[in-house]
Amino acid sequence: MVFAISTDYLFYLDNLREWKEKTGCKVYAYCLMGNHVHLLIDPGDHESNLGLLMKRVAGRQTRRVNKLEGRTGTLWEGRYKSSPVSSDEYLLACCRYIELNPVRAGIVAAPEDYEWSSYRPKVNPDPGVWIDVDPLVQAFGHDQRERAEKYRRWMEGTVPEGEWDRIREAVQRGQLTGSKRFVDEVADKIRRRIEQRGRGRPRKKTK
Repeated sequence: MVFAISTDYLFYLDNLREWKEKTGCKVYAYCLMGNHVHLLIDPGDHESNLGLLMKRVAGRQTRRVNKLEGRTGTLWEGRYKSSPVSSDEYLLACCRYIELNPVRAGIVAAPEDYEWSSYRPKVNPDPGVWIDVDPLVQAFGHDQRERAEKYRRWMEGTVPEGEWDRIREAVQRGQLTGSKRFVDEVADKIRRRIEQRGRGRPRKKTK
């Protein structure tokens, strides 16, 4: 287990806040589960910021757990998985996917019942909240109260069919989360073809 008691969660969040400020990253959503985490992070102008943040936060958590449990070795199952997100189409969808994870897992009945996600800070903001406001939520209103209420209503809305599957598969496969147009735009920027693989093994070619 990565998180066994409340201080484990708090330790991770303290380090996440520290390193997002040190690297200039923005954290738009998070959810800490018992043995893994979900994060929506904007690395800013330098993609390497994301790797640095993840390395530092994961490393500190590993050292803490190993010290408390008198063990050695890795705490996480391999390198983190990531998926670039089309902000116009899927930024809010990814926030919803992350913050509803405890509901999908059957841990709580509603996202506000889960203490270790970014949902509570978003709908009940206070001066101590450090979660960053993404551009789409920013457009929900002129002040925190209006944005929080509109975000709550949006989260309570119907999730389009297939949305969660698309996001989950994109992360698992390390692919882009977005439309074909978004994929083509990214491919043009990095000057290489990006393959969006479907489910399962590729079909054999018939002779």
